[in-house]
Amino acid sequence: MGGASRTIRIMRRAAMPALALIIVGNFAGYAVAGRNGLLAWGGYHRDLEQRKVELTQLDAQKVALRHRSNLLDPRKADPDLADELVRRDLGLVRPDEVVVPLN
Repeated sequence: MGGASRTIRIMRRAAMPALALIIVGNFAGYAVAGRNGLLAWGGYHRDLEQRKVELTQLDAQKVALRHRSNLLDPRKADPDLADELVRRDLGLVRPDEVVVPLN
C-alpha cells in the first residue's frame, strides 16, 4: 500500500512540469513548423518575388491604360484612336478596309 501512494505522489508532483513541457513543446513546434513558422519563410520569399513580378506587370499595364485614357480625354481626344474605336464598336468597318491596331 505504501508503494501505490508513493507512486501517486510522484505522479502528482510530475503532472504540472509535464503539462508545462507539453505546452512549451506545442508552442515551439508551431514556431518552427507552423503556418507562420521558420520553415514557412522560404515560401514567403518565393511569394514575394512572384508578387514583385506581378506588380511590375500591373504597373506597366497601368501606364498603358493611363496613356490610352489621356488619348480619349474629351478636351483633346486623339482623332485616330477615336475613329478606330467608333468604327470597331459600331461595326462601321467595311470588308475591304484594313484596320491597324495601335497596341
